[in-house]
Amino acid sequence: MIRACVALAAIAAFAGPAGAQLLGSDAAACRPGEGPAIAVEVTGLKDRIGELKLELYPGDEADFLKDDRVLIAAGKTFRRVVVPTPAKGVPMLCIRVPRLGRYALLLTHNRDGKNKFSFWTDGAGFASNLKLGRSRPKVEQALVEVGAGVTTVRITVQYLRGLGGFGPVTP
Repeated sequence: MIRACVALAAIAAFAGPAGAQLLGSDAAACRPGEGPAIAVEVTGLKDRIGELKLELYPGDEADFLKDDRVLIAAGKTFRRVVVPTPAKGVPMLCIRVPRLGRYALLLTHNRDGKNKFSFWTDGAGFASNLKLGRSRPKVEQALVEVGAGVTTVRITVQYLRGLGGFGPVTP
């Protein structure tokens, strides 16, 4: 009980954007003085249904978006944080990294409740926030350089926008 209260107090001290909610099983890794970790501010949500999933991959093209079981079996970096999409506020996901270095991040908004990405309903985003279009993303779009402490990244979620492929929701 005391440990839970201390963890909640530390998370409350997180200096994210106004109204930010620090979410995920790795949330304590993003408190001041901790890390290495990545705090991801999620913007551009189409709605507040489903769940948000943040995945950490090695920072090379060969391993980017590779099946998690294959990466883990090979002893390579892979982490996943999944949280329900909050009803309001700015979602801020935290994911712990094993060491300083370059990693690739994938953020998905699983709107349909299935455990598989649906091009028709779900959203995706990467650290570069470049328009995804119709082609498979390259690792360069997803790279994050992680230093000591907590590295903060803002990712805008993109959804299928007709024949042009994926892009941000326009208000």
